[in-house]
Amino acid sequence: MATRRSKVVSISSLKVACKDCNLRELCLPLGLDESDMRQLDSMIQRRRALKRGEMLYRTGDPLRALYAVRRGAFKTSGLMEDGRVHVTGFFMAGELLGFDAITADRHPCNAEALETSEVCEIPYDKLETLAQEVPGLQHQLFKVMSREIVRDEQLLVLLGRMTAEERLASCLLSFSRRQARLGLSATDLSLAMSRQDLGHYLGLALETVSRLFSRFQEEGVLEMQGRTVRLNDLARLHALAGASSSSHTVHG
Repeated sequence: MATRRSKVVSISSLKVACKDCNLRELCLPLGLDESDMRQLDSMIQRRRALKRGEMLYRTGDPLRALYAVRRGAFKTSGLMEDGRVHVTGFFMAGELLGFDAITADRHPCNAEALETSEVCEIPYDKLETLAQEVPGLQHQLFKVMSREIVRDEQLLVLLGRMTAEERLASCLLSFSRRQARLGLSATDLSLAMSRQDLGHYLGLALETVSRLFSRFQEEGVLEMQGRTVRLNDLARLHALAGASSSSHTVHG
């Protein structure tokens, strides 16, 4: 134990540690006791700020850390075989990036800040060691990894079985629920991603996404002002999403 502690990184300069973070109930530390929290706090390397468009990591970069989003938003993306861009996920405050690099020890996609953002950087090798010593942390890691697997499965359902209307409605409902988890409004969404990003994520043309937004607005389902979207009728949005919305709404 003494040897391990001598290798961890001090975060005396870190203003807000995990145990005092207002996102602790949404992020990795959930369920850890004070002793476990102190060990995790001692391992967090730094807080890292990124500007809009700045890359957190790129495809092929070695896995060095996992990243907890403190504020802002990110998108992960890659290129398909035909050269088209494919957005694989959107990540908001309280969510973790980087788990998809564990299999090959390299990141399979790019992670880009959609707005001014900040992450906590968690060195993966130290996290792996600590998880072996702290059962509560290991359990949390398994839960987050499981959530990532479910998210990937749900995305396949969304792209394979849903109509364009169902895809957009389900995506908006997902953003609504995730904002509610942060204690924010479930109906007033500030979408950091562009409609083009949404199209690349949902497998839809930009024109289709724009047409659907306009139609939803005409029908009174939502109101738009720039990238701010107000959901006026959640019940109608659930109906538009179809029966899939209760069990297949995507997370990321």
